[in-house]
Amino acid sequence: MGNFKQLVFASTLIAITSSTVYAESNEVMVKSLMKLRADVEGLYSKIDENKDNYKAQMKSYAMQVADNEAQINRKETALKLAAAESAKLQAQIAKKGASTKDLSPMLIAALENLTSIVRSGIPFKTEERIADLEKIKADLKAGNITQEKALSLVWASYDDALRMTKEIGVFKQQIKVGEEEKLAKVAKIGTAMMFFMTPDDQVGYVKKNDTGYTYVLATDDLSRTQIHTLFDALQKQIRTGYFTLPNALIVAGAK
Repeated sequence: MGNFKQLVFASTLIAITSSTVYAESNEVMVKSLMKLRADVEGLYSKIDENKDNYKAQMKSYAMQVADNEAQINRKETALKLAAAESAKLQAQIAKKGASTKDLSPMLIAALENLTSIVRSGIPFKTEERIADLEKIKADLKAGNITQEKALSLVWASYDDALRMTKEIGVFKQQIKVGEEEKLAKVAKIGTAMMFFMTPDDQVGYVKKNDTGYTYVLATDDLSRTQIHTLFDALQKQIRTGYFTLPNALIVAGAK
């Protein structure tokens, strides 16, 4: 009888243990399924989000393509109009070419006048600028360029001379200090003043006299400091402001 009770107790204990294990197993499974479901829902959400992003991106690309095509069409139209206008002008030039008055004397006179202006003006790349004018004159005389082309070049040369009156900046050119030729930096203030700085740190300014121009060395500390400050500002692209400078105005007969 005692063995039977022990057997019943043992059976009952096994059943309880099995039920507990089964319950725990079910709970683990439920949690696992819930996690998987959450993961799946998260993936679906990401898929939907990616779809929306893809759609938005494709829409943006489509708009860009349409805009680019519109720009291309506008440019092609502008080119066609320009080509048509160019052909029209060429036809007019060809039609009037035979009866056009000879402009060569006037153009040569204009070039010689500008050459005189360059020679008497600020000594900024003088030889180069005169060489450009002489080339236009030589090409015109030799028939290498048309009168219309020469007129355009002469106009551009005068325009460049006017631009120089307002141009402020640092450039490089050959200068003569005393009897020595040097490649120096020059700071040009329009056509009113021009300062220089040599590789061996000589600084000074251009001065006009009755016979031409001279490059005057600045020897006192104040003038040297003022010129160095100007070069430093211009090299930093600072072209406006208040500067104290040596008296370097290019005035005929200035002493």
